[in-house]
Amino acid sequence: MGDRLYLQERFRREVGRILSEHVPDVEVWAYGSRVNGMAHEASDLDLVLRAQGLEPISVTRIEALREAFRESNIPIIVDVHDWAMIPESFHEEILADYVTLGSGVSTTPVPD
Repeated sequence: MGDRLYLQERFRREVGRILSEHVPDVEVWAYGSRVNGMAHEASDLDLVLRAQGLEPISVTRIEALREAFRESNIPIIVDVHDWAMIPESFHEEILADYVTLGSGVSTTPVPD
């Protein structure tokens, strides 16, 4: 996958910080309009969490991550899903176009 994430630099840094703090051991993929170039300023950021062995992630842990995004200075909705808990048909849609995010969210920035 290419390094594409249509999100302003300062918000990319905040996403990376939150992911590093809450799910440092989980692979995180971004997908949807913020990856495929169809985003507008208010588009949400769609994330899917992929734990080791693709095992389910505890609801408590996912809720803590969601809460951290809600309390952040990121002015858009960050929608978080667990790969193990979404339908297989949705897997296929995500696999068609995604960006892997790491602790630094090292993707091409969109100017502030």
